[in-house]
Amino acid sequence: MRNIAEVKTGVIAVSRDCFPIELAQKRRDKVVEKCSKKQIPVTKLETVIEHEDDVLKALDEIKAKDVNALVIYLGNFGPEGPLTMLAQKFGGPVMLCAAAEETKDDLLDGRGDAYCGMLNASYNLNLRKVNAHIPEYPVGIAPEIADMIKDFIPVARVIIGLKNLKLFSFGPRPQDFLVCNAPIKPLFDLGVEIMENSELDLYDIFLKAKDDPAVETVEKEMAAELGAGNTYPELLKKLAQYEVALIKFYEDNLGASEFGVFANKCWPAFESYFGFVPCFVNSRLASKGIPVACEVDIYGALSEYIAAAATELPVTLLDLNNSVPYDMVEVAKAVVKNYKPSDLFMGFHCGNTPSSCLKTFSLQYQRIMKRILEGDGEPDITRGTLEGRIRPGELTILRLQSTADAQLKAYVAEGEILDIDPKSFGGIGVVAIPEMGRFYRHVLLAKHFPHHTAVAFRYVGKTVFNIFKMLGIEDISFNLPKGVYYEGENPFL
Repeated sequence: MRNIAEVKTGVIAVSRDCFPIELAQKRRDKVVEKCSKKQIPVTKLETVIEHEDDVLKALDEIKAKDVNALVIYLGNFGPEGPLTMLAQKFGGPVMLCAAAEETKDDLLDGRGDAYCGMLNASYNLNLRKVNAHIPEYPVGIAPEIADMIKDFIPVARVIIGLKNLKLFSFGPRPQDFLVCNAPIKPLFDLGVEIMENSELDLYDIFLKAKDDPAVETVEKEMAAELGAGNTYPELLKKLAQYEVALIKFYEDNLGASEFGVFANKCWPAFESYFGFVPCFVNSRLASKGIPVACEVDIYGALSEYIAAAATELPVTLLDLNNSVPYDMVEVAKAVVKNYKPSDLFMGFHCGNTPSSCLKTFSLQYQRIMKRILEGDGEPDITRGTLEGRIRPGELTILRLQSTADAQLKAYVAEGEILDIDPKSFGGIGVVAIPEMGRFYRHVLLAKHFPHHTAVAFRYVGKTVFNIFKMLGIEDISFNLPKGVYYEGENPFL
């Protein structure tokens, strides 16, 4: 099952009619050739945009070649009116870039002036309210342009995905997690659909899946995945029934959308009726590219999807949970290296992290819920977490969130999971992010972000930042280095 968009990137050249069209064509062909050598998949568009009539021809060619992401390449100065009209009428994600001059020996008839042309193009994009992706330095020779296209493809993949995404939620967002009670209006501004359902709806589809023949198949898959960690084999049938129910609901209710994610109520009444916690199932759906956010965190689910589409890898949702004790830091100095204690925290959730992202794992019970629901007895209805240490390696945390007054804001930061035993329960790991303490205080706290963060297990800060910019998010935060101050930070500490 693939829940992520397939990107087909078209490269089209533009040429101002007072420049030789052959210059734009030749430079476009070099870019396509370099993309091929670097194994960057692109489709060459033969149409060259000089006049408005060419826009219509280009749109026909784009449709015929099934292109859904567009690179508009200024092989020379370019006609800013027609090229920005193309960007506007295309409707999908667009990148603008421009040709650098190639040699000192060809600056008479071979000079393209695209450096200048990008200024006019940028101005005209603003007039048309087109939010195109423009690389940090968008002027380059063919191999540099190819690298820009490579960076653009995951950005385009997320943008296409969000425009075709439906967010399914089950249950009201919890009272004790008011941070999950964010307005849904900005979802529609992004092009994301939302279908809100009750906990009764969730229970109903679960009951109806009881005799589905797929349950036995999923049960066997679960047992194989858990291996020696299958501590409660008798529980798997119920968990498999729940997974089959969610997948069927997903398939039956996508409607006009192509992709879907979930934000589901998971406690405290859930356990008494379903007889388990849903964490292991949530982890398995995340492995299939269908994130399931806990506690009806709709913007958590949205952020997880961004992470999944950016990396094409399983992701998770973690609490920015607890500090790391000083004695644990002291014992692990060789692993901690130059990180300060305030750079560290533990990322935790009950057990929703995919097994492929864990160093060790087994089916366990949720200790916090057990205290509330089962007291000192043996765990029963609180079983179903996938407990284990998150594997060490690269990490990016991110979140796109609506404020109470329906304004979107976002953050992104890169770090790593350290190979340190957290000596605790749940799906958990010791996370290190440079200057995390200051980021926590002056971004996460000061800007009122929730406790959940989406986690990608790759460095994708550059991609995610560009995604947020293309979505028109004006408030994008990231962890600042030492000596660079946040607004309101006390410089005398």
